[in-house]
Amino acid sequence: MTGSVHVLLIEDDPFLSELASKKFIAAGFRLSYFNNAEDALVGLPGLAPDIILLDILLPRLNGFDFLQTIKGDEKLKKIPVVILSNLGSQLEIDRGMKLGAETYLVKANVTLDEIVVKVKEVAAKHLK
Repeated sequence: MTGSVHVLLIEDDPFLSELASKKFIAAGFRLSYFNNAEDALVGLPGLAPDIILLDILLPRLNGFDFLQTIKGDEKLKKIPVVILSNLGSQLEIDRGMKLGAETYLVKANVTLDEIVVKVKEVAAKHLK
């Protein structure tokens, strides 16, 4: 099932992006990548990803604002979003979930393998 799953990664850390890209591709996912949320919003309609993996601390437009924007768009709101952020306070986690994230992962608390497993779980739940 993962071979057909298209993940859009929005992450401004080039090192983490490269590691995550390699890990997801090795796991059989198709992957698209943006290093900021503004460009991702422009490119999103043409990409039609199955899942978005979203950082919160991004240049210009932050991940919370990106999430709120896509969840308010009829064509984009059904795309599940997994937040992957360094922000780990309960307030921030609650905000992400309230805005419509499927789940919220704190970077310091998860490995790349665990992130891939979580994305597989979300894909299995939403892409039947």
